[in-house]
Amino acid sequence: MKWALLALAVALTGCASVAEIEQSRETMSVISGKDPDTYAKCVVAKLADSRGPSVIEPLHDGYRVIVPQKFSADPAALVDITDRSNGSSIKVHERMSNMPLRPGDVRTAATDCISG
Repeated sequence: MKWALLALAVALTGCASVAEIEQSRETMSVISGKDPDTYAKCVVAKLADSRGPSVIEPLHDGYRVIVPQKFSADPAALVDITDRSNGSSIKVHERMSNMPLRPGDVRTAATDCISG
């Protein structure tokens, strides 16, 4: 039953663009002691097994990681990583931010890379 609801939710949400995801509320906002480059590479490596290749885009003060959906190249999440004096500020925006049954691998990768 849960899988049927999840499939229906995915079918109804359709595709989202980077701009649309960027306008969604943050699902995570944290600070890390890692520099933006190290943090971005960590997130991409953690997501490599569960998703297609993520794209790292340079920003004027850090990086943006565009995470693809599990079964297509359309964006599923954005991880904005900006430079701070002693590390990074991280903000995660997810396509299905209001869905309680959304995949948790993006949040797990972002959390695991904060330290360690």
